Amino acid sequence: MMNYTDRLAALMQDVVSRVPALSFIDMRDVLVFARAGRSNADGAFATCHCLTLPASEPGYYFWRDRTTQTLTRRSEWFVTKSPSVTIGARAMKYMISFALPRFCDQSLSRSRKEKLYPGQDSWVAKLDTVVHELYHIDPQLAGIRRIEKEDGTESANCHGHRFLDDVAGMVHTYLNSRPSPAMYDFLRDDFAALNARHGGITAASFRTFPSFPQRYIERLAVQPKYEHEAVGVKVEPLRAWRQPTHYTQDDLHLREFRKDRSHRLVVKPVRTGGLKLGADQAARAEVARRPVAGTEMLDAHDTRRARSVHELIAADGDRHVRGSRVGRGKEQDVAGREILRLD
Repeated sequence: MMNYTDRLAALMQDVVSRVPALSFIDMRDVLVFARAGRSNADGAFATCHCLTLPASEPGYYFWRDRTTQTLTRRSEWFVTKSPSVTIGARAMKYMISFALPRFCDQSLSRSRKEKLYPGQDSWVAKLDTVVHELYHIDPQLAGIRRIEKEDGTESANCHGHRFLDDVAGMVHTYLNSRPSPAMYDFLRDDFAALNARHGGITAASFRTFPSFPQRYIERLAVQPKYEHEAVGVKVEPLRAWRQPTHYTQDDLHLREFRKDRSHRLVVKPVRTGGLKLGADQAARAEVARRPVAGTEMLDAHDTRRARSVHELIAADGDRHVRGSRVGRGKEQDVAGREILRLD
């Protein structure tokens, strides 16, 4: 079987060693893992997750009556924190996840990348995605890279034309450096061809699959009083976070990915993506599901549209308007089940 995350990690190491703009990246600080993503469903090909973001300012969710705009209830105060992921004694700063088999089945044809690579083979779309996610890593390792605009100010729009042009330039730089074809040849095949050639595709994932480390909400031990809070507003308790907040190499395992499902593998201790993984539980088939919903600071390399780096939270479906107040009273409202953006 072919270990796909091993091959991706080796390719990324070769890319950062050959592309000057990415030479600041130490791949020992980056964890590469796989998550579920069906080829016939919309979604991200890959995602860059930052683990170095500090805790947010205190905030809470609130609900207003649509008609009167009166504050009817709010959540308890909380902060949003980043999980910790430690491999051995080293704390990971970033993670890059790849959606399998979707990533394997992308191509240049009829994509927005096509005009950036005229005459190139279709598999270059996958190399573009790899470089794209690496380019999101901030040179100061302080979050997701922000792009400087022509007027000298920084933009949070990570998928503007300049960003995409920069990525294409780095892809050409890498290919012009004449890397060994053995580093990227695996990108030439789609998922079915790889599976037939190697007798199966495995990848590193988390034991909590399909979940993975993501930003989480923590209730403040001391609940402050908001100075403008109306009398009689009901305070809703926060739901307890059910996923781990600290991860180690013991939380990783190997999975075999198939067209529409995946299962854990029982193997002797192996190394994958530079990580040593031990024997796992008995193999069990699991239908590949969508990534677990949650709040998370991320940048998604999306198949349909560019997505910004924000926390997205789905509002509940009652007749009230749900919003959030974070820090110094910054707030936004949203009705029904629309999406709430926390800036």
